[in-house]
Amino acid sequence: MTRLDHYSESERAHLLGLPCPEYASTPFVPAPESNRLRVAVISTAGLHVKGDRPFDMGASDYRLIPSDTPADDLVMSHISTNFDRTGFQMDLNTVFPLDRLSELAGRGSIGSVATYHYSFMGATASEQMEQTARSLAGIMKKDRVNAVLLVPV
Repeated sequence: MTRLDHYSESERAHLLGLPCPEYASTPFVPAPESNRLRVAVISTAGLHVKGDRPFDMGASDYRLIPSDTPADDLVMSHISTNFDRTGFQMDLNTVFPLDRLSELAGRGSIGSVATYHYSFMGATASEQMEQTARSLAGIMKKDRVNAVLLVPV
């Protein structure tokens, strides 16, 4: 992980000066019992299936990743040169923990793993992603997803 003290003074000042978005409300919904959860993964690792289009700078869309996608079929097109890809190269589960979720479902700790999962490009302003995120929420509802594991990268 990159630390602020690794950046130049001007880059550090820029990052610290970025606004934090404010929202009119913060909805809260109590979670179902863990053994009734249907979990999807949303990552900002810039992952996509081989053959799908890579992410561009500032992309606010996502890539669909089916649950049965082999790790070798996933590509990371995260554009940040500051992003350390070592963890992804050693174990996909560091940025997209589908194997761990499958293990939890197999033990009955969670109800099931969603059919589809989603990856966004990190380092994109959240305001630019809001409409896409709202649309994606409707799609996940149709897949009966009632819990999301957010993996910020």
